[in-house]
Amino acid sequence: MTTAFDPSAFLATCSGRPGVYRMFDAEAKLLYVGKAKNLKNRLASYFRKTGLAPKTAALVGKIAQVETTITANETEALLLEQTLIKQWRPPYNILLRDDKSYPYVFLSDGEFPRLGIHRGAKKLKGRYFGPYPSAGAIRESLGLLQKTFLVRQCEDSYFKNRTRPCLQYQIKRCKGPCVGLVEPAEYAEDVRHTVMFLEGRSNALSDELSTSMQKAAMALDFERAAELRDQIALLRRVQDQQSMEGGSGDVDIVAAMVNPGGACVHLISVRGGRVLGSKNFFPQVGIEEEGNEVMLAFLAQYYLSSQERDLPSELIVNVLHEDFPTLIDAIAEARGRELSISHRVRGTRARWQQLAVTNAEQALGARLANRQHVAARFEALAEALDMDELPQRLECFDISHSSGEATVASCVVFGPEGPLKSDYRRYNIEGVTPGDDYAAMHQALTRRFSKVKDGEGKLPDILLVDGGKGQLAMAREVLEELAVPDLILLGVAKGTTRKPGLETLYLNDAAHEFTLPGNSPALHLIQQIRDESHRFAITGHRARRGKARRTSSLEEVAGVGPKRRRELLNHFGGLQELTRASAEEIAKAPGISKKLAELIYAALHSE
Repeated sequence: MTTAFDPSAFLATCSGRPGVYRMFDAEAKLLYVGKAKNLKNRLASYFRKTGLAPKTAALVGKIAQVETTITANETEALLLEQTLIKQWRPPYNILLRDDKSYPYVFLSDGEFPRLGIHRGAKKLKGRYFGPYPSAGAIRESLGLLQKTFLVRQCEDSYFKNRTRPCLQYQIKRCKGPCVGLVEPAEYAEDVRHTVMFLEGRSNALSDELSTSMQKAAMALDFERAAELRDQIALLRRVQDQQSMEGGSGDVDIVAAMVNPGGACVHLISVRGGRVLGSKNFFPQVGIEEEGNEVMLAFLAQYYLSSQERDLPSELIVNVLHEDFPTLIDAIAEARGRELSISHRVRGTRARWQQLAVTNAEQALGARLANRQHVAARFEALAEALDMDELPQRLECFDISHSSGEATVASCVVFGPEGPLKSDYRRYNIEGVTPGDDYAAMHQALTRRFSKVKDGEGKLPDILLVDGGKGQLAMAREVLEELAVPDLILLGVAKGTTRKPGLETLYLNDAAHEFTLPGNSPALHLIQQIRDESHRFAITGHRARRGKARRTSSLEEVAGVGPKRRRELLNHFGGLQELTRASAEEIAKAPGISKKLAELIYAALHSE
């Protein structure tokens, strides 16, 4: 028999020194990790009889054990706290769900370097600029650079196998170094200007281009002067958009907003006075927290969780916390650099701060509105189906194929907060008669619910099947074969005119046929799930069909095995270029005879 947790006995032996505490439930599952300047005082605040927030009270009600670790000071406590949170991700902590590596702009080495987006380890030879807060911010910069300085962005495999300029050259986004249309010295100058821009030296770059333009005009080289004029205009336009009225320095502006139901942190990154981009974060808030608590947790996890993450010289925040000095010391100890945290700012920095606050408010409002909207639709569906409780999990299946080719079944999952995309599944259908949707649905449902029979996976409250009576009967047959516990089956058939809003619904069997008004929130939810299932199935089908068509034509050629196919595609830079090649050009590839080239050409053009 498990002994109930005795707070009084625990606190009587608790230390008053700085440290970290860990709270566990009766099953020894970690619930919460926290730090304290005085462990005894902090932990005593959890066990007072009144004044606890509802979620804090829920946490305390689950506590079966508390463990503490004493540290030398608050800084060490903060570092240990963040390490434990990152390792165990306790459900009652504020969690920053941001496991993706941040993207960089990569400039390769070589005579004609390329620009591209890079994530992960920096193993390639070249220069890295960033990190940027999002891939979208990088694409914006790369798009500008491609228009302004025409440095290539194509992959090296594509670049090395060109025999004529590509479309990027035709639309004046590249100077054609792949086919020798630009001198290395001229290209190197374009690369140097690109580096100046990426390093944030836009003003110096604009001045240099202006000087060059004047020299070209004095030398009567008006065509070159016009090119430089256009480059300067593009740079000035970007400076107007990104400098945000004359700001300077390396600054991150962070705004935290908390509303009932969620929290949002908006981050704007400024480097060299140029805005690189912004990003929204939606931390998991497990306990009733104020904005300053969310801010402290976010900053600690964001800047202490990765040594590679770019560290600015200054943070501008919209709320203050008494532990910010400890955080600054912890960052300095972990990262070897100091930064300052500012709250009361003026001028450009005040406008940055207000912009971050506005974005955080709007993003959180939109997120909560969407959740509430979906939840309202769930309530309407429960009422329409006369359910006693709100459904928590809806699954919908759909089949997609082209005349029976590359059949794919999709399963999408929705909860009261919206799509649960991590639970989406696709099933490649094999061994059924092409075009037999019933057999395909039978196979997909069998594979899905066999796992439930074996004690794996979750059982939905409602199973939607995109189709009429036949598909519904097939689903019922599978569930009976597998002895799946009772769940609500809902068949969704398009009406006679196949227009949205006129769907016919079948509840559990064909005898219970009904319709819902076109303005019914329940029907809108059914349509949303059905359309998402259809989209997910079509995407999978097209990918499978495309893969099959890209490879099957070459696989049918005798004498072309996996190695030779790979070498052919590498030589031509992909199937598209191989398809465009003549038999004579194919014969020039390594290891391809004239006769084999003719066979390959015939296979690629047989349709």
